[in-house]
Amino acid sequence: MSIVEDVNGAIVQAMRDRDAGRLSALRMLKSALTNKAIEKSHELDDVEARQVVTSLVKQRKDSAEQFTAGGRPELAAKETAEIAVLEAYLPPAPDAAAVERAVREAIDETGAASPKDMGRVMKAVMARLAGQSVDGKAVNELVREKLAGAGRAKGVE
Repeated sequence: MSIVEDVNGAIVQAMRDRDAGRLSALRMLKSALTNKAIEKSHELDDVEARQVVTSLVKQRKDSAEQFTAGGRPELAAKETAEIAVLEAYLPPAPDAAAVERAVREAIDETGAASPKDMGRVMKAVMARLAGQSVDGKAVNELVREKLAGAGRAKGVE
């Protein structure tokens, strides 16, 4: 069953369960999927649908951070609840050790020696972790940290 069909079934179930929070998040997801399908002029496959879900999760995380910083914990909690609903449609995230191993392998593969090589390393890491639910911001920070350490170890700044 595709993600789009899965979302449609979940909306019906949320209506039956009278779960307003879940229903709201699912309707928002369905709307985003429909808009992307219209934009692409074809039905979305699961890879494209996952990209939409990933984008929505990222937006919700950013919003939750902003609401927390702005002293609006009730709105941050709403965003966090929506994240939980949306993440059910994503593959599980790799553990920290797998991400670190992918970063190390990408650095070795690209021959990166300094923070100037950040773009090449990020491209290689994200290719290795394709199909998994990965936080690009966290990967970016890890790559930056590793490359800064590599630059200092080789005497390059």
